[in-house]
Order: sequence, then structure tokens, then C-alpha cells
Amino acid sequence: MDEDLKGRRALVTGGASGIGRAVAVALARAGADVAITYLAHEPAGVLAEIEEAGRGATAFQLDARRSWDVDKAVTDAAAALGGGIDVLVNNVGGIVERRTLASLDDAHWHHVLDLNLSSAFYASRAALSVMPDGGRIVTVGAQAARSGGGTGMVAYTTAKAGIEGFTRALARELGPRRITVNAVAPGFVTGTPFHTQHTPEPAQRGAVAASSLNRAGVPDDVASAVLYLVSDGAAFVTGTVLDVNGGAWFS
Repeated sequence: MDEDLKGRRALVTGGASGIGRAVAVALARAGADVAITYLAHEPAGVLAEIEEAGRGATAFQLDARRSWDVDKAVTDAAAALGGGIDVLVNNVGGIVERRTLASLDDAHWHHVLDLNLSSAFYASRAALSVMPDGGRIVTVGAQAARSGGGTGMVAYTTAKAGIEGFTRALARELGPRRITVNAVAPGFVTGTPFHTQHTPEPAQRGAVAASSLNRAGVPDDVASAVLYLVSDGAAFVTGTVLDVNGGAWFS
């Protein structure tokens, strides 16, 4: 397994913390050289883990809501990785703040949609010119896109639902190049800024109770799903959304 991605070049957006960090390290341990993007979280820790796996590691700071910022970061990442990107993981996202529809102003709506949906569009578009045929694109969605999420999550849930449509449409478009496009939809995952900052403890306990496996997920659970989707074993899997929620929601 450690050699599965040997020689591959991967870019993980939002790769300095939580799920993104777990994905970046998993890719490195599977043999890929990895570039990450980050905004506020310090990237030194994950870069050290990637290097400990014996792989090349580099990081680029950007605001993923700005297409020009993303274009430059993807170009720079491809150069740092030796001229191309074989695997793109669109992980940037977040709820930002819970707001009910009555308190949801235009600025917050666009902020959340740009952070969660436009960012994936920008990165995928930029990566196409540096991704060879047979590449892999995986985007991190959310269980909320299927379940409707919780109170104050209208903007976030809408954005993540958009990710599912984006994934399927892009899978159709890039099929002739044998580039697969998939998404993962995590449920309640501990050890991430999302749930630490925005999910009250009673709601966290309720999420665990709702799980068929009676436990919370961890970032490595999601990273394992991503690792499968970018592997050669998933070459005939495209346009799918893989649930990673412990049986809390069946799509």
C-alpha cells in the first residue's frame, strides 16, 4: 500500500489542519509528493509529517475565495512538484458562522458559497492545464448536503449540495481524458475546527448516538476514503459521492 501513489504529485487545498492535514499525510505515506494550501493555520506541522514519510512537501498561502490567488497557487504548486499535478483534493471549506435565514445577509451568503463551492471550481479549473490524462479530483462535501444540516446552516448546506452537482457534471466533462472526479461526504468528525468551533457538545453527543457504529468519525476515516478514490483501484469510479458518516445517514 505504501507504494500505491509512488511518483504521483498531489495538491491538497486547506491542508494544514483537520481533514485536509490527514489527507495530505495519507497521500505522502502512500508515496505521493504533496503540496498544500493554507490561510490561517500554521503549515509547519503537516509539512514535517510529509517529509517524515520521505516525500517532498511544500505549502502556499492563499485566500481560496479569490480566483487569481488560486490560479497562482496552483501554478506555483505544479512547478514545485516538478511540472504537474496528478491528484487534486479540494478540501477548503467551513460553516464560518451559523446564521438563520432571517439573519443571513448577502455578504455572509456569498462568503460561505465562495469558500465552499467557488473555491473548488477555481482550483479544479486551474489544475486542468497542469493535470495529465488519468488524473484524480476529489472534493470534500458534507453529510449536510443530504440531510439538510442543522439550524443556521442554510448557506453551508447549499454550497455542499452544489459540490455534488459540480462533481457529477465535471466527471462527465473530463471522462474523455480519463480524469475521475468524485467527492466524499463526511458526517460528524472530531478533531476538526468545524465541529470544535461550531457544534455544541449536546449536538456532538446526538451525532454519535445517531451513528450506526456508535462513534464519531476522525480525520483519518475521511483520508482513507480519499486515498481509495485517488488510487488505481478506483479508476472506474467517477461522478460518485462517497458517504463517510458511520451510518448516521444513508443516501
